[in-house]
Amino acid sequence: MNILQNIHAVDVQTFSWCMARKHRTTLTRIGRAVSFSADGPIYAFLALLFWFAGELTLTLVLLLGFAVERILYLVLKRGFKRNRPADALDNFSSFIIPSDQFSFPSGHTSGAFFMAFCLSEWFPSMNLMLYFWAANVGLSRIFLGVHFPTDTVIGALLGTACAALAIGILA
Repeated sequence: MNILQNIHAVDVQTFSWCMARKHRTTLTRIGRAVSFSADGPIYAFLALLFWFAGELTLTLVLLLGFAVERILYLVLKRGFKRNRPADALDNFSSFIIPSDQFSFPSGHTSGAFFMAFCLSEWFPSMNLMLYFWAANVGLSRIFLGVHFPTDTVIGALLGTACAALAIGILA
């Protein structure tokens, strides 16, 4: 068995554990709201808000970083073509309809960690709250049944790396 098969086996086991939780219905309801808070249009609105507030460097960091993050995200999605849990597991249906076909990496998680990193640089007193939100975005994607755990872990790393790169270049 190769390394990817081992990772997938652990992923499926962890995913199944999450789906077997007693309060999954409540977690799903909360997960929908948390996941919605990480939709892309909200980030565009925030970038505009920062631009109008005179935070030009932050706006540029957000624009450059998201451009890099989205390109890498799409390359990884199309390169790995990992099936989502509903397509990979028998007798499982997700709780929402995902916006695209493939699972790896989680774009919502990547975007959330990107924003958490960037905003923590400008507003350090909010970093605990921002990272708590970003982590919950990743968890929500698992509990909604559209991502395996490693999808969200790699999404978090991708978003963090793109934010660090953009800040390193522009700030």
